[in-house]
Amino acid sequence: MPTNKMAPPIFMKHTSFVKEQVKAAFHNSSVVVKAICVAVVVGYFVSFSNAAFDALSLTPAYLMPPHFWLWTLVTYPFMELHFWDVVIDIGVVGLCGKLLEPLWGAMEMLIFFSLINTCVALACVLTYLFAYTCTRDPAYLYDAHVHGLVGYVAAVAVAVRQFMPEHVLSTTPCGKFRNRHVPAAVLALVVVMFLLGGLRGIYPCMFAAGLAASWVYLRFYQRHGNGTRGDMADGFTFASFFPNVIQPVVAIFSNSVYSLMVKLRLCKRVVRRYDVGAPSSITISLPGTDPHDAERRRQKAIKALNERLLKHDEESWPILDEGEETTPPAPATPETTPGNTKPPAPAQQTAAAAATAEEAAKT
Repeated sequence: MPTNKMAPPIFMKHTSFVKEQVKAAFHNSSVVVKAICVAVVVGYFVSFSNAAFDALSLTPAYLMPPHFWLWTLVTYPFMELHFWDVVIDIGVVGLCGKLLEPLWGAMEMLIFFSLINTCVALACVLTYLFAYTCTRDPAYLYDAHVHGLVGYVAAVAVAVRQFMPEHVLSTTPCGKFRNRHVPAAVLALVVVMFLLGGLRGIYPCMFAAGLAASWVYLRFYQRHGNGTRGDMADGFTFASFFPNVIQPVVAIFSNSVYSLMVKLRLCKRVVRRYDVGAPSSITISLPGTDPHDAERRRQKAIKALNERLLKHDEESWPILDEGEETTPPAPATPETTPGNTKPPAPAQQTAAAAATAEEAAKT
């Protein structure tokens, strides 16, 4: 049949296209991206050995004294048990190399990778330790294994949201699905799959720890080329990760935690500098705000203002049909009787509106 004859060539065409794209992305990436991808593939094959998996994955009891298996903090992200996890990890690392590495650099990407995975490991160990304290079940300390790049996947979602929050991924009946919706949506999906029994219990903890660690680092501590730290933009607050309905409640909690961190000197308070001597208007600069981001916001505001002015002009000026016959207005004659005034003619109203618009354009 014609359909069956055409199916293999089309499938081979798409397969070759995917191979070319993967090869090009891998060839143009840095040594850091290539090393992480190779390490994930090697770790997947090593995980077939139970002894090697136990020695290289993170076990809470063996990370604490008297064992101190500190090397597992480095090796556990590369240990995967399923092939689809390897594919997801390589895809996310490649996306990070394509979008974030040109902006950050290879060294900053390596720092981000190491810091996130270390924070995720410590968060998981504390979670298992808390579970052991509540239940006195030694299985939480000796039989639990933390592995994979789940936390790093969440961290990359936060970083992509920081740079392209309004990028539309898809259009749904409920509205447009943008990059800023990805972290919360994936976290909700992970929790639902855990409740349904589709994921292990540590996965939600790893994903949530990756989200929190990535946001804290990018918000307060990441060093930029202009000497500033963090990103204090209003669109990157902790409450902005949640739906608009509960953002005020989350903002109260997050602001309280931020005030506590400032008192403990773990974070610096936002300092606003006012340049009153600027020629155009008062300018406000926030530490950690990228000048390119400020310029992008300014251009967006100017575009919105122009659209409002254009819409206002279209509503103000009357539109006459070509087929409609119009008669010129009769010249207005002043009345001599005091108190007997007439409203201005439509032509006078139009001329006054044009003069007002011209004066506003000049100012």
